[in-house]
Amino acid sequence: MKAIVSLLLILSLLCACAPGVGEGGGVEAAAEPAAGADRLVVGNPTPMKGDFFTDMWGNATSDLDVRTLIHGYNLIMWDGAEGLFKTDPTVVNGVAVVDDAQGNRTYYMNLYTDLFFSDGTPITAADYAFTLLFSIDPVVEQLGGKPLRNAHILGYDAYIQGTSPVLSGVRIINEKRLAITIRREYLPFFYEMGLLSCVPYPRHIIAPDSEIKDDGQGAYVEGGFDLEKLKAAVLDPETGYLSHPSVSSGPYVLASFDGVTAEFDINPYFKGDTDGLKPVIPHVTFTAAGNEDMIDKLSQGEFGLLNKVTRADVIQAGTQLTAEGLFGMTNYPRTGLTFISFNCERPAIQSQAVRQAVAMCMDKDALVTAYVGNYGIRADGYYGLGQWMYQMLNGTLAHPEREGQDSEESWSALTLDDVRRYALDPAGAAALLEQDGWTLDAQGQPYAGEGVRCKEIDGALVPLEMTLAYPAGNAMADGMLQHMAPYLAQAGMGLTLLPTEMTDLLDMFYRRAERDTDMLYLGTDFDVVFDPSAHFTAGEDGNLSWNYTALEDEELYRLAVEMRQTKPGDILAYCTRWLAFQQRFMEILPMIPVYSNVYFDFYSLALQEYNVSEAVTWSQAVVKAYLGDAQEAADIAAMEELDDDEIFIDD
Repeated sequence: MKAIVSLLLILSLLCACAPGVGEGGGVEAAAEPAAGADRLVVGNPTPMKGDFFTDMWGNATSDLDVRTLIHGYNLIMWDGAEGLFKTDPTVVNGVAVVDDAQGNRTYYMNLYTDLFFSDGTPITAADYAFTLLFSIDPVVEQLGGKPLRNAHILGYDAYIQGTSPVLSGVRIINEKRLAITIRREYLPFFYEMGLLSCVPYPRHIIAPDSEIKDDGQGAYVEGGFDLEKLKAAVLDPETGYLSHPSVSSGPYVLASFDGVTAEFDINPYFKGDTDGLKPVIPHVTFTAAGNEDMIDKLSQGEFGLLNKVTRADVIQAGTQLTAEGLFGMTNYPRTGLTFISFNCERPAIQSQAVRQAVAMCMDKDALVTAYVGNYGIRADGYYGLGQWMYQMLNGTLAHPEREGQDSEESWSALTLDDVRRYALDPAGAAALLEQDGWTLDAQGQPYAGEGVRCKEIDGALVPLEMTLAYPAGNAMADGMLQHMAPYLAQAGMGLTLLPTEMTDLLDMFYRRAERDTDMLYLGTDFDVVFDPSAHFTAGEDGNLSWNYTALEDEELYRLAVEMRQTKPGDILAYCTRWLAFQQRFMEILPMIPVYSNVYFDFYSLALQEYNVSEAVTWSQAVVKAYLGDAQEAADIAAMEELDDDEIFIDD
């Protein structure tokens, strides 16, 4: 299987880079394409929801890109070359680590004195403490968000339960010195320094009447947060910080947002990214781009950059456009996946047999091919193509070997072939449902093959009439009608597809709204800190408010905790536990993984030094990019492709 997956990826990338692939037809290039001299227009097929403050109100991928653009100065950074987290050298100028007698670990961090918000207000240790206090405060739930589960911080339980107004694991030593203590229960932690992730939010804008103090026992909000004032400051549709953060700390600042399009200007107080670089493109526009015409608009200069293109026909049209000389293309594996999430509080969905039967009635290969073509593969686990764990186990990324500890035999024993794959098998699904007691029809008589199967649950006759909510306008719905619905019918299940606005769909997924559907069709990109224990909690140690599928499985939760508790640097042990988690995940199926894919970005050659494959996303890569002359860039690229014997001098 490793060889097959590796070959598929290679072929996908080769096909994607070849001009003229497919039947999309050429696109006529404009004479002066894309971005103007001082503005870059970026299009993405996923519309923004407007959650630009934090992910506590949702984590749509386009909103995440905006947050990367406007919020900066995180205490830590991911070093891709070394494969670990470290303090950001532009933010922290010194760190000391101390373990106490109980085994808790404290990081003392000194902040640089030249950190400022975009309005010129100095950034201090109290601003980071404000972020940490606000992000776990119950007031967030009253504002319609979901507080972060930062249970790794010492004193977290007492703070959120209201038994202590002080967060003992966060200390404000002085204006420029902050301390964060990690509870011993979270040590070891594979991504340990990732637990220190924190960006400063402007308290003077969000909660100006709240004083953040530390009298020696830990940080606290004097008098607590004022709910009514926060409602106005955060949720006001015209000025609230959630959708209109006017003051921030990143390379750009939000100038305007009308619900569809966001405008950004350079933050004049930004000192530089992790490499000390400042943005040079004065203005950035970010907006939704429709699959049906985004390539035409790129060719005509309405877009300078198209980000995260996934649909096969659009990719084919984009590759043809790049062959015409004034446009570029880059691709990179997605760190997430698209999935069908089960709402396991629903009577029928509570049954593992039902969830498995649904998976057995999906022609996943055909469904994936219909949407992403050769630019993605079926997913059979909670992973993405771009995650290093997946790449090590499928053989596309070399694994490290610690002398005297890891062996080739140990690594070869880890194989994705040991993770269950659900092949198309409607007859097998029907037999599974029979065994699970779905043996009645709508009249309560023995099921004879007509209509949908039913089962009596708690005195009520429950039909297997599945409802699936999906993003309105998503073309995958056609594929489900063709490659899923007929097979469900053969097994005795029905399928109703419900087009749903993304805002409503996310509210259902995050359990902020009533869920009257059985399944949700969504996608996600994973954080570098991969800790699924936060979202598959179970038992007394768990909290269902973060468990979006509502499936409590103690074994899955235990495996997720064991994975995160791997000693930093022990890659083999982490991958071994990651594989065990995947095996359990695919057995109980809180979600049906559908596909992971390769993202494609298309852009005018006026956008230069755009190296998104070396960054997390476009909004990080754009800081290092600049706007130049597209024709000159095309000429240089053409010259670089010539062989030496083809170069001539015209006398």
